[in-house]
Amino acid sequence: MDYWQGWLFMAVFVGASCAVTVYLAINDPELLERRMSAGPTAEKELTQKVVMLIAMTGFIALIVVPALDHRFGWSPAPPHVSLAGDVLIGFSFLLVFMVFKANTYAASTIQIAQGQQVISSGPYALVRHPMYAGSLPLLIGMPLALGSWLGLIVLLLFMPALIWRLLDEEKFLRKNLAGYADYCQKVRYRLLPYIW
Repeated sequence: MDYWQGWLFMAVFVGASCAVTVYLAINDPELLERRMSAGPTAEKELTQKVVMLIAMTGFIALIVVPALDHRFGWSPAPPHVSLAGDVLIGFSFLLVFMVFKANTYAASTIQIAQGQQVISSGPYALVRHPMYAGSLPLLIGMPLALGSWLGLIVLLLFMPALIWRLLDEEKFLRKNLAGYADYCQKVRYRLLPYIW
């Protein structure tokens, strides 16, 4: 109970999640439905089932390891770092919300929906995978918000799985979504402008 960082993290994470969910329920219920089908069992390809299992395990570890770190005092971060982590989480939800506004086809699984077209406006004009880019502040912010430096190592350990997913998704889209290969020529950066 004596873990203000954990309580504040939960308030920010749950509050932002609920706000986005309510918005989608009112304004884009089809997108919300596509977002609800997630995880290893929702994926169709074996590769993506494995990637999502690793990613989900890593996501859970981003909460569990910092909580254990807090309990045993392995690598405590100062209060201002925890507050900065919560700001990163809120910023991440804002970025992801912008992606949802730009792309009603932003499903949780790798798929092509009927009528789906390549989106090249909004955040998609900057990077090809703005959902992943928007999730980075969340993944960095979680262990920091929970007061743990050690939690950042967890992120480094499962980051290769996220990159694997991104590259596999791009391969799928090039093959199955008309115009995606041309879009890749136009928007050069996958995740971070001027970096990758």
